[in-house]
Amino acid sequence: MTRQPHHVDHELIRAAAHVARTRCRGDNHTMAAAARAQDGRIVTAVNAYHFTGGPCAEVVLIGAAAAQGAYELNTIVAVGDRDRGVVPPCGRCRQVLLDYFPALEVIVGAGDRLRTVGIADLLPESYVWADHQLAAE
Repeated sequence: MTRQPHHVDHELIRAAAHVARTRCRGDNHTMAAAARAQDGRIVTAVNAYHFTGGPCAEVVLIGAAAAQGAYELNTIVAVGDRDRGVVPPCGRCRQVLLDYFPALEVIVGAGDRLRTVGIADLLPESYVWADHQLAAE
């Protein structure tokens, strides 16, 4: 299901970079994420690192968005602290994002190679949780 890359939302990248620069401190918070909700709002979050596998910024963002009443997200990006730039989602985040938002667009790449791709393109031949649930009788 490869699609043509879409417009890169630079405002979203700037929002995540701002949070990474101003809110990420020390080893506990090293990544920021920003997502554009269906209504146009930008929601941001940071990761909560813990040696037991604390949640990535993208997963924290899902909860933060829901807490703000934003249940549909259109585009997401993660940015690393210390000016590391855009960072693609890890495998676990890719799966979670696909399950929550199958039509989600993700900003990946660096510099002049930034691009927006569908979450399904980042997880080809993926397991779709909803496809394997038994129908309620």
